[in-house]
Amino acid sequence: MRNIDKVPALELLTTEEMGRADSLAVASGIPSLTLMENAGSGVAGAAAEMAAIGGRVAVLCGPGNNGGDGFVAARHLQERGYEVRLALLGTRDALKGDAVANAERWAGPTDPLSPASVQGADLIIDALFGAGLARPLDGMAATAVEAINAAPAPVVAVDVPSGLEGTTGLASGPVVVAQRTVTFFRRKPGHLLFPGRALCGDVNVIDIGIPETVLAEIKPQTWANHPALWLSHFPWPRLDGFKYDRGHAVAVSGPADATGAARMGARGALRAGAGLVTVASPIDAVVTNAAHLTAIMLKPFEGAAGLHDILSDRRKNAVLIGPAVGIGSATRHLVEAVLKSGAAAVLDADALTSFAGDDAALVELIAGSPERPIVMTPHDGEFQRLFPDLVNEPKLQRARTAAARTGAVVVLKGADTTIAAPDGRAAINENAPPFLATAGAGDVLGGMITGLLAQKMQPFEAACAGVWLHGEAAAAVGPGLIAEDLPEHLPQVLRGLYRLTQAGSTVRTN
Repeated sequence: MRNIDKVPALELLTTEEMGRADSLAVASGIPSLTLMENAGSGVAGAAAEMAAIGGRVAVLCGPGNNGGDGFVAARHLQERGYEVRLALLGTRDALKGDAVANAERWAGPTDPLSPASVQGADLIIDALFGAGLARPLDGMAATAVEAINAAPAPVVAVDVPSGLEGTTGLASGPVVVAQRTVTFFRRKPGHLLFPGRALCGDVNVIDIGIPETVLAEIKPQTWANHPALWLSHFPWPRLDGFKYDRGHAVAVSGPADATGAARMGARGALRAGAGLVTVASPIDAVVTNAAHLTAIMLKPFEGAAGLHDILSDRRKNAVLIGPAVGIGSATRHLVEAVLKSGAAAVLDADALTSFAGDDAALVELIAGSPERPIVMTPHDGEFQRLFPDLVNEPKLQRARTAAARTGAVVVLKGADTTIAAPDGRAAINENAPPFLATAGAGDVLGGMITGLLAQKMQPFEAACAGVWLHGEAAAAVGPGLIAEDLPEHLPQVLRGLYRLTQAGSTVRTN
């Protein structure tokens, strides 16, 4: 398992929150000029790791503070012995604030920005625009971005690649493709959300002197998903415990020709630590399911009334419904039986699509018992069918809006899976390898979250933990992964987490 004992800075700051962090730092007595000096020096340090001393570095500066950072970086690199060519978008007369002071400290020439600015460079520093840009680049800025992306030299972006919006990770026009991005104090959501994550390359966070205490005032509500968020809540077995303490998860099967998804979900729940797991099977699928189940139990049912009878046993306290269960009114009735049972629920796949265009009906069912833990795990297509009015919102906002509307924790799956709680908390996952893009992987994830809910882990923490464990198990398998591999590699991931817990490592809780 990959090293997790070093806890990174998990808070993700929007561009507005980062502006507040800067302002609070200045209010505490740290000169803004010092912050810019530290930022530019950090950029120069990162650049020096990518080009040999004496190399040709093109520093492209914009008219704002991002450009000011570029002037500082240019000065430091020149002092280190690099051949620096600095190009400015606009005129020096148009610079403002600390950028003016650092332009005056720059001893070299300042060329007007043009496509020729990057010709012959061994390294390019993109200091044109930062994370707060909210419009598409045009004119010479757009032309320069095209030249940067066409050049063979690697690119270091300051804060974010120019053209990228730091809060959403989206770009509405031309955008720089960087090999490394240097940002300050904390990352932004756009560093983790696609396409931003791919455009940023490796992201380095530089300490520029902003005190950690500003976070208490900002109160960020978005984090990078990491065990430090939830490990202190993880339901490890007690020395004096037994299986009934660890909950009884139920996975609802589809018909005889569509049973595998529920069994994979059930296996995920069992490996995630649920004390008992049962597959609730339609009558016609009992023989098929029985042929494949050993440690997982089997219970036949017929229709919503039959599922209601199974769940009337209150010891069955968490249910996964949706994988391959079928789309239509029959599934809506099954979902209703689950949501009226009092058990925690994970709604996935067909359980969501059966309410396509009628999310109000699902919201009404969820609202019937607001204290019940409910997690929804849609991929983009399922989300769009259920919430067509949210299609045009950025991913993080989509997930938050859906969670607030439904009262459920929403796991919006993808390469940048985003977990949002009804109270506004959100986490963005970053450990999932591309090998997870395979049939059935989402079914296992739903089961893992169900298994954690069965052990009475709170829904936001259970969803975050399930998503992270899912990604880590996939990384342990690597190329050639199929969904059935995921539960079988979960023990080695859990062993690493358990060792970390036993070692008494400090973890953050929120």
